[in-house]
Amino acid sequence: MKLTYAGKTKDVYALEDGNYLLKFKDDVTGVDGVFDPGANTVGLTIEGAGRAGLRLTKYFFEVLKAKGIPTHYIDADIEQATMTVKPAEVFGKGLEVICRYRAVGSFLRRYGLYAQEGQPLDAFVEVTLKDDDREDPPINQDALDMLGILSKDEYIVLKDLTQQIGNIVKEELAKKGIELYDIKFEFGRTGADKQIVLIDEISGGNMRAYKDGEYIEPLELEKMFL
Repeated sequence: MKLTYAGKTKDVYALEDGNYLLKFKDDVTGVDGVFDPGANTVGLTIEGAGRAGLRLTKYFFEVLKAKGIPTHYIDADIEQATMTVKPAEVFGKGLEVICRYRAVGSFLRRYGLYAQEGQPLDAFVEVTLKDDDREDPPINQDALDMLGILSKDEYIVLKDLTQQIGNIVKEELAKKGIELYDIKFEFGRTGADKQIVLIDEISGGNMRAYKDGEYIEPLELEKMFL
């Protein structure tokens, strides 16, 4: 295997058959030792976080597969904390797509003049650039198209997929009495037809989930849900 990318929470290796292997780490994003799925720095290391994230990712990607939602997922090895995926081309230098159901985190920091903490949001979709130096700035449909990152037609597909997937995750969590406040996704293009698919992961490290109004830490979410 050849290491092709060392990320904050996982490393990516190229396989001989053209697919890729994701190695999940125990690092999670945050600031000053406090977990924050919206942060663009590694804030802390939690033993077991990699496998816990992969267990949730495996569960949700297989649910999506059963529902016909396109992803890059092939299979996963929990013991090795690895996931095999199809190759996918990211948009530009990478985008993050957030689906928000309640006003918390960076949404509240930006729009606090108008928003109340925790107020309901109707699967609000927000796209940000993966750009640590500029703190992942938000970007809209017109700018994505003008800068050649994502066409307007692709944006419509991206937004629709984001809301579909977000709602599926929300419904699955609700079965255990868990409420999803927001979740962050990544997408890419795959195959000759450049189909837009979900990539990366769906884990406690990229969502905010609450039980009876109390925030659930990433490892606790995996235990509580699975």
